[in-house]
Amino acid sequence: MKTIAVLTSGGDAPGMNAAVRAVVRTAIAKGMTVKGVRRGYNGLIEDDIIDLGARDMSDIIHRGGTFLYTARSPKFKTEEGMQAALETCKKEGIEGIVVIGGDGSYRGARDLSERGIPCVGIPGTIDNDISSTEYTIGFDTAMNTAMEMVDKIRDTAQSHDRCSVVEVMGRHAGHIALPLGIAVGATATLVPEIETPVEKVIEKIRTKQQQGKRHFIVVVAEGVGGTDALATRIMDETGIDTRATVLGHVQRGGNASVRDRVVATEMGYAAVELLEKGIGNRVICQRKGEIVDEDIFEALNMKKSLDMKLLQIADTTSI
Repeated sequence: MKTIAVLTSGGDAPGMNAAVRAVVRTAIAKGMTVKGVRRGYNGLIEDDIIDLGARDMSDIIHRGGTFLYTARSPKFKTEEGMQAALETCKKEGIEGIVVIGGDGSYRGARDLSERGIPCVGIPGTIDNDISSTEYTIGFDTAMNTAMEMVDKIRDTAQSHDRCSVVEVMGRHAGHIALPLGIAVGATATLVPEIETPVEKVIEKIRTKQQQGKRHFIVVVAEGVGGTDALATRIMDETGIDTRATVLGHVQRGGNASVRDRVVATEMGYAAVELLEKGIGNRVICQRKGEIVDEDIFEALNMKKSLDMKLLQIADTTSI
């Protein structure tokens, strides 16, 4: 291949810029020309393409977000949108694309691969919920950000003998909430995969009250819902001043951690190696610390379950 493109799609994640940097500089080192697609698949439809050189990648490895911007593209799911994207590839001379994003982004990469544009996916999402890989770019930074926020909330909870119910991201999975609950020593951690009766949470708080504890942290994944209602019920039934806090999009921001920068660079390098050989329809994965690749169809069919052992550890160590 002589010309490839790179785009970021879906929710932004710290480390996306590091991945783009690795793609661009690796490709240039191999004699390729690199195009940047702005605003995800919308950029392919609307021909919002820029040339990327090695010096354009200076001072972005640490930055959160994505300098290429990102967006969700309902139009790309239509045949009309797909054909417009293919026309852009033809016009710009794009022979292969590196797509950085989540499962939805992978589906777009699969569709383009089927139509003759080899694509390689890189997992970029703070949720760490992509089944084919043990780790996704952005997860470590998001976890550390959430931990720092909860640590600050704990300071005021301790000062006022309060219970703080903290909601973190995770609409469909508890991959953020569960390890965070362990890291901050939460009294209880609620995840979408396992239904936890409110009575059980309240009973744990009462037991700790009897043992002399006066402040509490409860971590709730976004997909569980009812954060405000849970805080109200805890206060009504225990008499503890209880506040609900939704961390929200603060978890997406901030400079990428060491782990996210390194893994993103490894994955970007591996993606270009595949395209150099004319190989598409693949996704880059990390398994047992190694960077490998997987067929995109197989990757989309995989299911990622929550680590039940980790859930047991969280429950046991929160007594």
